[in-house]
Amino acid sequence: MSLAFLLRFYLQATNAPFRNPLSQAVVTITDFAVIPVRRVVPSMFKLDASTLLLAFVTQFILQFVLRYLSGFPFALAGNSIWLGLASLSALHVANLSVDLFLYAVVAQALLSWVNPNTPIAPALNALTRPVFNPIRRLIPVSSGLDLSALIAVLAAQLLQIVVFSPLETAITKLF
Repeated sequence: MSLAFLLRFYLQATNAPFRNPLSQAVVTITDFAVIPVRRVVPSMFKLDASTLLLAFVTQFILQFVLRYLSGFPFALAGNSIWLGLASLSALHVANLSVDLFLYAVVAQALLSWVNPNTPIAPALNALTRPVFNPIRRLIPVSSGLDLSALIAVLAAQLLQIVVFSPLETAITKLF
């Protein structure tokens, strides 16, 4: 569910077209939770904070349930466990954001081979454009060869391996 909330957040943040099957499906899936939370949590800096908060809360619940089912002694852990779970949840939201970008890049590449004019192409373009445009400014497209997707995927995977994985290990060692 966190992935659906994050997808809604990024579709809104990147001003993806609302009238396409992807955006409509995400809105339909997430409206049950976003509409009530939006009444309490206002937007911040033109970003929908309620969907981001819901992604965090679902990750927090997931982390709690996983620890609970594995027999973690919450009663003995003290209050610091909640900060650890919150940190781990925030890290997982960031990692899911990178995963979401990678899924969008792969879907965009596959659809460009099969049907580049599919109705969800504008939404995928909107999701990947904020990362691809700076890369394209540094390494322009030459002879029809665009390396921005390859560089972005490598950078995203490097971020996950070098930053997120050690941070997750460090956080889980705290409890």
